[in-house]
Amino acid sequence: MVSIKQTCWYNEVLTELNYKFGNVFIFGGFVISEINEGVCFSWENHGKLIVDDVIKVTKNESSDLIYISHKINSYSVDPWGWLGFFRSNFNLNGYGVIGYTSHSFVNTVIESLFFKHKINRFSNLETAINWAKEHNCKIKT
Repeated sequence: MVSIKQTCWYNEVLTELNYKFGNVFIFGGFVISEINEGVCFSWENHGKLIVDDVIKVTKNESSDLIYISHKINSYSVDPWGWLGFFRSNFNLNGYGVIGYTSHSFVNTVIESLFFKHKINRFSNLETAINWAKEHNCKIKT
């Protein structure tokens, strides 16, 4: 469970966004977030800010991106926030979660009750990044 910053993929990061609550790494066609320990992640306080900043940086609508949550820290997600996400007409080409504990996968099951598309679950960073790259290629062809 190491940060993107400590991996070979860090040199592929186009832009890094740093917040008090965590970091977001923008790659070509996908975004990976690493939220800090103990944060209660909500749409209103965190998600909307990330989406707005990613759209500004990439000049793409969120529907052109894949979002991956890299859960290297323990934090909670307000699942009701997904309702705000949908009301704002944001959409994603894919959503993935990299979890290293059974607790992170339980949270993913709860999130999936509010998220209308499939949440792809991964147990390691490499598999998630390869999925995002492959998924992007399929979308663009």
